Amino acid sequence: MVMPNFLIIGAQKAGTTSLYSYVKQHPQIYMSPVKEPHFFDLESEGHSFNGPFRERPDMITDLKSYQSLFQGVTNEIAIGEASSWYFHSPKAVERIQYYIPDAKLIAILRDPVERAFSNFRHCHRRQIEPLTDFSQALHAEENRKLENWGHPWYYKYKGLYYLHLKRYFDAFERHQIRVYLTEDLSTNPIGVLQDIFQFLNVDTKYVPDVSKRKNTSDRSPQKLNPIKLLVKQFTQNSGRRISCSQRQNKRYLIESKPAVSPNLRQELIEQVYQEDILKLQDLIQRDLSHWLK
Repeated sequence: MVMPNFLIIGAQKAGTTSLYSYVKQHPQIYMSPVKEPHFFDLESEGHSFNGPFRERPDMITDLKSYQSLFQGVTNEIAIGEASSWYFHSPKAVERIQYYIPDAKLIAILRDPVERAFSNFRHCHRRQIEPLTDFSQALHAEENRKLENWGHPWYYKYKGLYYLHLKRYFDAFERHQIRVYLTEDLSTNPIGVLQDIFQFLNVDTKYVPDVSKRKNTSDRSPQKLNPIKLLVKQFTQNSGRRISCSQRQNKRYLIESKPAVSPNLRQELIEQVYQEDILKLQDLIQRDLSHWLK
């Protein structure tokens, strides 16, 4: 049975969904139809987590089911899947090395404070985060880990990029790993994808459609497209003129992107991430000083 020869390993909430959707467009690349199968971090273990963890039927824990994800492969050169928990799972490193030791690995990293906050908001929207305050959720993290809550609530831990990437650099050859930043994908998506295509030995001249960013869910779920809102209001009022109060309601509904408070950001950088970021700079040979501000 076919196994993948490359993996997008994370990090979660750093752009893996966008990367998955762009890469899978390439005619010489086959991507698992299921994103996040989680085989290498959950193999033979099931979903034995506490807390408000919700099992997903597409999480795969046995080899036969995992291999079935690639039964559609024909003549593609690169065969892959994307599971963001692989990034911070020590067991995933060991299993990937065991099953596909020659695999090529792709990681994408985001400012760790922004990543943690985005992760928190994602869980809160899905109604699996009982706390409404980000700071409280951060302080609850260690106890939750001791109580065997699952990966979704490891807000701080998943942002310790040096800690997690070092395991991969120790287990695999450096030439098997590519590391990008979320800002790379945002500002130069075609450049990132051409580099990935070269890494995967597929046609670098292919240009995927990157006009739509996937899973950009940091904004409030109440944010509405102003044009669509105007049309909706016009329809509901059967052609009546849109009143000043209705326009004010439109502005009220369009909320700005929430942000971490400067004090909490400083606390996280100084107490959690600073040393890790400095080590990460040397590991991946990138200037990350903007993450320390």
